[in-house]
Amino acid sequence: MPIMQVYLIKGRSEEQKARLIEALSRAAVETLDAPIESVRVVISEVPNTDFGIAGQTAKQRGR
Repeated sequence: MPIMQVYLIKGRSEEQKARLIEALSRAAVETLDAPIESVRVVISEVPNTDFGIAGQTAKQRGR
């Protein structure tokens, strides 16, 4: 059973997250020959103040 965990900076719409889940699930099916029913995707949203990029928070970098 493929389980994928994705960390995103908060702010994506439900539609964007649903499209990401669909795309990742399709990728697992196509590359691993996994049955779609066995694929799991977990999205964890992180505030931009708690997400670091190149030594700064995402908020400091304008994200």
